[in-house]
Amino acid sequence: MAGLLAARALVESYDKVTVVERDLPLAHGEARRGVPQGKHAHLLLARGKQLLEQMFPGITDELVAGGAVAFPVLEQFRSQVIGRDVRRGHVGEFVSMTRPFLESHVRQRMQVRGVTFLDGHDAVGLAATDGRVTGARVDDGHGERVLDADLVVDALGRGARNAAWLAELGYPAPPTDELHVDIGYSSRLLRTPHDALGPDKAMLIGPKPGLSRAMALFKVEGDSRWLLTLVGYADHPPTDDEGFMDFARTVVPDETFAMLKESEPLSEIRRFRFPTSRRRRYDKLRSFPEGLLVAGDAICSFNPIYGQGMSVAAMQAEALRRTLAGGDHDLARRYFRAVARLVAPVWRLAVQADLAIPEIQAPRPLSFRLTNAYVERLQRATSLDEAAASRFFRVTSLVDPPSRLFGPAMAWHALRTHK
Repeated sequence: MAGLLAARALVESYDKVTVVERDLPLAHGEARRGVPQGKHAHLLLARGKQLLEQMFPGITDELVAGGAVAFPVLEQFRSQVIGRDVRRGHVGEFVSMTRPFLESHVRQRMQVRGVTFLDGHDAVGLAATDGRVTGARVDDGHGERVLDADLVVDALGRGARNAAWLAELGYPAPPTDELHVDIGYSSRLLRTPHDALGPDKAMLIGPKPGLSRAMALFKVEGDSRWLLTLVGYADHPPTDDEGFMDFARTVVPDETFAMLKESEPLSEIRRFRFPTSRRRRYDKLRSFPEGLLVAGDAICSFNPIYGQGMSVAAMQAEALRRTLAGGDHDLARRYFRAVARLVAPVWRLAVQADLAIPEIQAPRPLSFRLTNAYVERLQRATSLDEAAASRFFRVTSLVDPPSRLFGPAMAWHALRTHK
């Protein structure tokens, strides 16, 4: 997704854009090998939906016509934080679908003049002259060749080899921030009884004191199809039928669990492990080769439980579009600084939430403990007050900046909340 959205930004400044993709096209609805989390729950947050609509006008209607499920946040979305149901309210609209479904529609929209897809090719290195990147070395399994380019954008994901490539050119690797979270997913597609959650189209239950487990249940494209994802910190959900359901019983409300037992499995149980959140600080490098940029998880990969990845990739693509519009002078420095301003508050939001999980082994300075006590009061307020719930979810949906959580209105909600 980061690569596709970066390509969308590039078409406004370049006559020819080539998307190099290691995987070969698959049948409709199949998850690519290069997207190991592609078989698990995905949600396009409100901010991501806004940006996707700006890039591809009308795509929301197209997705919904194809079976995706759009629903108002909180109104048709049961959410639970720290063991409390969040009050219903209005924030914006989420769109729920499987990851392959969304990716296929975005890729189809990129079938435009000037855009070429080079499928079945692995990007194995950079080509450079006098320290400037002049292209990418690609391999189709039969040998390497150089793909000449005025600009190369690395969107190879969290496993990107960019640091090694920079070293080959004589440049330092970026400083890296990491937080070990050791989170595990197990997911399965289900066909549920009609109106499984009543008017609700999604359910999200986060960890709570004494239970570092979570779950997501989203209605997706297809007849009465739902995607159930179970999550555990350190204590990962099993992939056998009995163990999967036993794990679900500890997280899912009784009435929902009864519905799950009546559901028809449509897939095997798939596993995904995410050990470490990682942010590469390209904005801190004093030197960086011309002709090269980085995007997506190759810059920052968040704990996926918060559903921020695709929306942040869209925010980065918008930053790329704006940076390119300002010309190519000092392009990397301007782009990485713009992206850092976008990523920093989202990273802090995710890390703050992760450090509230006791199982995560990491230092917790006094500043965190004070902020966490305040955020816990806000979370309790979301179960009592519609306005607090709406404001809180506007931040977690990336519509409003995290600083809004500390404004006078939210502080008032926090202070008046009792345990």
